[in-house]
Amino acid sequence: MSQIELNKKEKNKELVLEAFNTLFNQRDYITAEHYWSPKYIQHSAHIPPGREGLFNLVNSIPPTLKYEPGTIVADGDFVMVHGRYSGLGQPVNWIIVDILRIEDGTLVEHWDVIQDEATAEQSKSGLPMFGDKFPAYR
Repeated sequence: MSQIELNKKEKNKELVLEAFNTLFNQRDYITAEHYWSPKYIQHSAHIPPGREGLFNLVNSIPPTLKYEPGTIVADGDFVMVHGRYSGLGQPVNWIIVDILRIEDGTLVEHWDVIQDEATAEQSKSGLPMFGDKFPAYR
């Protein structure tokens, strides 16, 4: 693999992490517009279409929302991040693999796989789904 390809993968990973932190944790919608394309394509079943659909959804979630990235992998123009979304106003956290396609330095397309985060009692493996600790639900 060439140094150019490695640099592109690293830049794409950094872009996704910056974009997610800006939107989900900082709730800075003006800056987030620079990361998400105006022609953003949304494949998620629970998010309305386009950049506005995503931004409106995030705006409707309680301010307690927190995004934590975990493992991140890049291949060409695609980046996948295994992360945790907590403080959603749901009974449990979500563990999500977000898959993004990047074009010209912006996020242009998104898919995801979502699963409720298991407790220690629910985990058949005895291991947490994210990080090294199980969630503590009330």
